[in-house]
Formats: sequence, C-alpha cells, structure tokens
Amino acid sequence: MISKTGIQWTGGTYNPWYGCKKISEGCKFCYMYRDRDEGGVDPSLVIKSKKETFERPLKMETQTLIFTCSWSDFFNPEADEWRPEVWEIIKNTPHEYQILTKRPERVLQCLPDDWGAGYENVWLGVSVENQARLNRIDILKSIPAKTKFASFEPLIGEINISPAQIKVLDWAIIGGESGNLEGPYGFRECKLSWIEILVEDLEEYNIPIFVKQLGTHIAIEYDLKDIKKGGNIKEFPPHLQIREFPNGLRYVDNQIYL
Repeated sequence: MISKTGIQWTGGTYNPWYGCKKISEGCKFCYMYRDRDEGGVDPSLVIKSKKETFERPLKMETQTLIFTCSWSDFFNPEADEWRPEVWEIIKNTPHEYQILTKRPERVLQCLPDDWGAGYENVWLGVSVENQARLNRIDILKSIPAKTKFASFEPLIGEINISPAQIKVLDWAIIGGESGNLEGPYGFRECKLSWIEILVEDLEEYNIPIFVKQLGTHIAIEYDLKDIKKGGNIKEFPPHLQIREFPNGLRYVDNQIYL
C-alpha cells in the first residue's frame, strides 16, 4: 500500500527518496526536518528509498490519488539520477500523482521526453508561502501540465494574487502553519483574514479550493480543540468550510472519490 497520511487532500503518499535542502521561507519549520531530526537522521541528506518503497505504485491495483515526494522535492537536483525511473512508474500506473515543488525553475529540464502537453495523470503544483514566492506561479504558467495547482501552505503572509496568476491554476490548497508549542520546530502567525482574502480572490474565478487547516496560531487564538493544526473543518468559520477538488473528484466524510 501507499503510505497512509493525515494530509486531507490526498489518498496517500509515495516517497521514492527522502531528504531535502531548505531553499525559502516556507522551509523554516519543515515537518520532514522535524521528523527526521527526531529519528536521528540528517534531513538534508537526500537518499533513495528501498526497492520495495520505490516501486510500490506498480503493485497497487486500485487507482489512488498520490502525493509524490511528501518528504522531499520531486525536482531536487540530488535526485536527478533516480527521477527517470519514477517517470516510467508514473506513466505505467493508473494512479493520479500530485507533484508539489518549491523548485519550478528546474521542472522543464527534468521532464521526460514524451511529456508533451503533460501526462494525464500528473498534477503539477508549486508552493507559495508569501507574496515574495508568487513568482512560482508565473513559472508554472510556462510549463505544460494537464492539471496545475498551488499550495498556499504554510501561509505566513498576506498574498495578493493577480487575475493572471489565478487563471494559471486548476486548484488551490490553503493552510496556516502547524508546529510544536515548544522546541525548535514551532509555527508562525497566520491571520484568518489572509485565508479569507485568498478564498475570495480564487472564488471570483471559480477555482476549486481546499482549505486544509487554519494552523496552530489561529487554533490557539480561537481556542480550537485541534490546537496542533486547526485542521478540523467543523471548527472552521462556515465561509471557510471549503474542500473542493479539480477534475470531478469529490471529498465526502474525509474520503476522496476518484
């Protein structure tokens, strides 16, 4: 099986490699760094998964929505030698693969020769944590892909996205930062208004939106029961209880239906 996950917007995770280098503000309290540190493993060391894990999608018969490289970056330069084999796995399996990157400038040089207008089963996304990183959407615009999305998580600043940038997207994820209440892996402020502004702008252009979590800061501010993540949709303000998907997918009772 693909690894089970608490990430609400996917059916499971697949990690053909682990480890990554921090490259922008959103990386500061990276959950992969936290978990690898706690496990006594250097999180900056990029290592290939064992054969069983690397080839896991080939053994799955049921079509699944898969977040690919949840503990790394699919376009990490240190994984260049392994990526062609993963493209072959992706191409030859029935699953839907969600690939999210903070390195969109590397995507074009890392695509397979037969990519064309994009593999039908690949969703290509960029992380946008603040206004300074909106340029990642501009880069995404120039990359052919069947489904394009942005993850505004961890949202650590107000974002004013332009209509031209919104029109690049087929889907948007929004979430405040979660982290520990003490220790080196904390969390930063996310204001409810930052989420509301993004939702309002995206809704104007009918972009499917998935509000994943409000984050630890808002959870504390509003005394939510899910203090760690603020991820219980029943605790969201009604106008932010939005969990939509592109491509006709549905989300009902915490289950994703392809």
